[in-house]
Amino acid sequence: MADAGADRPNEAAPVSLQQLREALAFITEQYKNVADGGKNVFVWLWEAIQGDFNQERTVGQITFDTAISLIPGVDQVCDVRDIIANCKQINEDKSNTWAWVGLVLTLIGLFPTLGSLIKGVLKIFFLFVRRFGLNHLVKAVDEAMSWVITFLRRREVARYWKRWKWDSLFLELARQVKAVRGMVSPAMLLRAFDRAIALMNNLLGKVSHLPFVGGAARETIDLVRNIRGLFNQYIGMALKPVQDILDAIIHRLELEDLVQRRGVLDAGNVHFSGTLPEAHAVTLMRRVDPPPSWLSAGKPTRNLPLLPSRYRAKVDAAVADGYPTLSDDQIRSFAKLRADVLEGPMKLYRVVSPGNFGAGSDWMTEEVFHAIQRSADPKAAWRKNLAVWPDWNPNGQFVVYDIKAGEKVKVWRGEASAQTKPSLPDHHLEGGFEQIKFDGSVLYDAEGKALVDAGNKVRKANDSSAYYDVNPNTGALTPSTMTYPVWKSLPPHQQVNYQSLRTQINHPSIIGPFDTRWGSTDFGSQLQDVRLGLPNLPGQVTKN
Repeated sequence: MADAGADRPNEAAPVSLQQLREALAFITEQYKNVADGGKNVFVWLWEAIQGDFNQERTVGQITFDTAISLIPGVDQVCDVRDIIANCKQINEDKSNTWAWVGLVLTLIGLFPTLGSLIKGVLKIFFLFVRRFGLNHLVKAVDEAMSWVITFLRRREVARYWKRWKWDSLFLELARQVKAVRGMVSPAMLLRAFDRAIALMNNLLGKVSHLPFVGGAARETIDLVRNIRGLFNQYIGMALKPVQDILDAIIHRLELEDLVQRRGVLDAGNVHFSGTLPEAHAVTLMRRVDPPPSWLSAGKPTRNLPLLPSRYRAKVDAAVADGYPTLSDDQIRSFAKLRADVLEGPMKLYRVVSPGNFGAGSDWMTEEVFHAIQRSADPKAAWRKNLAVWPDWNPNGQFVVYDIKAGEKVKVWRGEASAQTKPSLPDHHLEGGFEQIKFDGSVLYDAEGKALVDAGNKVRKANDSSAYYDVNPNTGALTPSTMTYPVWKSLPPHQQVNYQSLRTQINHPSIIGPFDTRWGSTDFGSQLQDVRLGLPNLPGQVTKN
């Protein structure tokens, strides 16, 4: 963990009586009892713990939970309170999976390596998951996110994460939650349970000797110990739901990292010079010496394109079962091909330019995108291994298709085939990375079935776009009445006078665009081209 050894509330020394009194005052909002000191601190502790686990906490109580671990003793009292409440719920119905899930969520907070910051963030997410339930997991983490942000902005909390100088706060939090997920096992949870019992004994030990409340305290301690004895028998049914909860939290934190990034216009997109006409791109590829690193010499010998005639029957049979249609050219774009059902939470990535639709058909998994980003030259790795010619896509941006928990999408996936051009017979693009194809403009139900309108026509949310006249001297763009069919019929030397721009991304599952930070030129000579003055369009700029 990033803050290992610096701030571990679960390894903190036992609190003093004064710290316990102050913590109880904070929890119960009975601050006068700190000053007068007349109330027995252990009776007060018992009353606070019996305040019970309220599933309908107020905003003020949520704010309290975001401040855990920042006042000595608060964290310990809350953990004991929650463990007791979880065990009471389980005792009422030991086969209640959700009650065991609640216990596991509390036990995760007792992992010894958790720092105060990540523990506070998880507590907020867990609180909302408890309130909404597993059937509304996406809504729960979305609702919790605004409170997580509020928590992180608190002055006393900000000093924790600012101390570590993280470049991407939400990405780092997601990384830490992934580490927590990797620790979730029966053995680790059992050790956390034993730690909770030791903490409970430490706090309630003296309560058990008090008149009137002592008997109830001893019964409570025995109840928790009995549930501990049943742990191995029942814990298995809670692990999968808990892993799903952590996956949803990781997914939401990673999405928040993307949302927090600056829009492409603010991130240097002034270098966009428009989409290269094919003839111009071929000329540049022939003339550049040495050739671009993404352009391979000779004819391809591996990742050879599939033959549509051999795969058409297989594809059409799958289409009848709800999988996307594939044209012959799309089949040829694969070196290997299989149908698959993607299940959320999951993110797909698509590299685009200001002139490409976000809701297109060509996607990649998060793993492939991150592998490209980690390469020495991400733009070259993308062009070479996914076989994307510069006249197809100038790049510069990317969008994210968010498959939420509980959602499915039917796709085609497999290794990208090598690409050749008749006008460039002695060179090729290698391919070999996995690509995913499906129509990103289609609206799907949770099972991945395309939605249809009253006329049985597939419902789509295509991007909005418009053509602009390009001033060849200044790069200024002026709205035009040009349409794609007319533009397509123009000769290449006239096509360059117009630029199509995405004006709005309309699909609810597509987020972006974001800046790849690769730049949008592939040849040094392009830097001499007139840079286009992009208008401030919703489809180009993402607000913070």
